This record gives sequence, structure tokens and C-alpha cells, in this order.
Amino acid sequence: MKNIAIIPARGGSKRIPRKNIKDFFGKPIIAYSIEAAIKSGVFDEIMVSTDDVEIAEIAKKYGAKVPFFRSLELSNDMAMTAPVLINALEEYKKIGQEFDYGCCIYPCAPFIDSNKLKSGLETMLNKKATSAIPVVKYSYPIQRALTIKDGTLSMILPENMNVRSQDLEPTYHDVGQYYWFEIESFIKNPVLFSKNTVAIITPESEVQDIDTEDDWEIAEMKYKILNRLI
Repeated sequence: MKNIAIIPARGGSKRIPRKNIKDFFGKPIIAYSIEAAIKSGVFDEIMVSTDDVEIAEIAKKYGAKVPFFRSLELSNDMAMTAPVLINALEEYKKIGQEFDYGCCIYPCAPFIDSNKLKSGLETMLNKKATSAIPVVKYSYPIQRALTIKDGTLSMILPENMNVRSQDLEPTYHDVGQYYWFEIESFIKNPVLFSKNTVAIITPESEVQDIDTEDDWEIAEMKYKILNRLI
């Protein structure tokens, strides 16, 4: 069994400029993803897919490979993850390297650690799934979500107006840290979520989407608490 870690890290982040290599407690944030992959010991290849020379140099400094640069077409604001992964796998195939399982690890995910990556692979294999995705429970039932139209508040699902929160089915959302996938299945159907995807439930304290400066500050606070830095 051969496994590859693919870390997609383009250089054009706008809401947080140079986000993928911004300093996070003493090192570029992408370093956490690279180091977790290395420490896990489950990968035959750990690579960063980027269009950016500076990101490439930092990635190599921390132990990842950058065997090629991503095209501009796959590096714009509209580029989705799946085509980037397919591109990386195709480039490796051109040089005679093929893999059985892949793991997409996002570059701004400082709460990833080697144990999570190993556990994700084991869960996928044990469940005979084609992919494994970490998820976190919504903190409030989405069945009681509200919307505002013309300044007026209303329920999206008014039938749940008088249903107790504890009687509603728990719902989850993607954590956005990593995705394990069987490569043969992924190439045939390039989506990271399918009918045969297993969920890895993750504590909310270990989850933080980082898209804005406020998100970054919250991530720093969570990291301090988890690592007893305060």
C-alpha cells in the first residue's frame, strides 16, 4: 500500500495575505501540516501543490516535496480542491509514480496532528470506505435556522418552531482539515464526499476555519488553550 499526502497551497490568498505561510507561533502555518504528515509515518510521498516560489521553498525547508508548480488555471480564486488533487496525481503518474491512497491536507490546519492522520486512514480501511472526512457537530440545531427577508425574521423550517432542540437530529459539517481517499475510486468519481464516506467526529475545541483575521485570532486562542500556553 502506497500513500501520498497532497497539501494544496496557492499563493493568492486575499482575505489574509500570504495566509499559507503566515507565522503561527513561531513558524509558517503550513509547517504544521507538513510536520504532522511526516510524523505520522504513513506516507510514501508528502508534496505541496503550489504556484508560488516562496511557498515552495518553505515547504521544502520543512520536509515536503514540490516536484512541479501548479498552473495558473488551478491557482485562481475559483479553483476547487478536486481538480488540484487530480492534477497532482496525473503529474506523478507521468513520472511512473502511482499510489493507492491519498490524503488532502490543508495548509492552514494547525490542529492536525500525526495521530489524527493515522486514525483517519485506519478508520477508512477498517470501515472499507472510499474516503474519510473529519466533521464537527453544529453547536445549534440547523433545523431551527432563521432567515431575514426585507428586514423580517422567519424560520426556514417553520414546522420546527415548537420542537425542542434536544429532539432534533444532530447535524455535522466538514472540518476542513484533511480528507483521506482511495485514489482509484476518486479518479473515477472526483468528489471527496460520496455514499461510501466515513465520518470522523472531531471536538469543536480542535476545529477552526481560518478565512478572516478574526478567525486567525480565534485559532491562536484555541491553540494556546490546547497546548497550555496560557
